[in-house]
Formats: sequence, C-alpha cells, structure tokens
Amino acid sequence: MDARFDFMANPVGAKAMKHLVSVSRPVLESTLPGPTQQLVVLRASQINGCGYCVDMHTKDAAHEGESAQRLHLVAAWREATVFTDAERAALELAEQGTRIADAAGGVPDEVWANAAKHYDEDQLAALVSTIALINALNRINVIVQKPAGDYQPGQFG
Repeated sequence: MDARFDFMANPVGAKAMKHLVSVSRPVLESTLPGPTQQLVVLRASQINGCGYCVDMHTKDAAHEGESAQRLHLVAAWREATVFTDAERAALELAEQGTRIADAAGGVPDEVWANAAKHYDEDQLAALVSTIALINALNRINVIVQKPAGDYQPGQFG
C-alpha cells in the first residue's frame, strides 16, 4: 500500500506537521504520566482507524516498558482489570473527546468530573491537549492513507 500523498515531503505539509508536533512539548514536560499519555493516543488512534499511529504508539509504549498485556487490552479497557481508575478516566475522556460528533452535547459532565477526580488542572490541560493533537494527527494520516508497519521506536527523536 502506498500513501496517496507524501505529506512530509511537501513544504507546507512538513511545516504544518512541525507546528502540530510542537504542541506535544508542554505535554511531555507535564506531570501527566507517560504511560497514560501512551494509552490515550493509542486508544484514540484505534477509534480513528489510523494504522500508522496505532503502529507507532504501540511500538513506542512497548519500547518505554509498557506490557504487551496492557497494550493488547486498550481496545477493551472497560472489561480489563489491568488499568488504574485514573487510566480508565483518561481513556474514557479520550474516547468521548475522539467521538465528539457522536454525542450531541459533546463530552458528558460526568466523564469530565471523573477525570478531574484523578488529575490536577495541569494534567487535565495536558490530557486535553494530547487528545486534540492525536485526533489531528490521526486525521492527516487517514486522509493521506499513510501505511503502517515500518515505524521504528524513537525514529522521530
């Protein structure tokens, strides 16, 4: 499978991607746990059908020490016993924020309140930023049909 378009080879695409990815800097510097960040981006990527991002974030999470069991269970996190209550709250917020068009009222108050029980305001800002960013990146990759499977952990620094 070939991509429809090499987004990164295009000067406008490469510049846009550079600015989009820069949004992750404050998140990476925040106190939002790294494993939570990885679980959230993986779940949103699964929902959006972004094979490239599923490949990338699964490999990066495993490289950072995440267990294969937890990675395999992200898609079924509600039925899995391997996630903390805080991680469950983050995964629910990620799902609701990713499926925002499916709910007339957006993210339900109870989903937000549950996340706010587990994360402080800085962590919530990082979580919301992570969800928004991965959804944007998923959409770019799905639109251009970026193929999955060749990503190597850490290849983008």
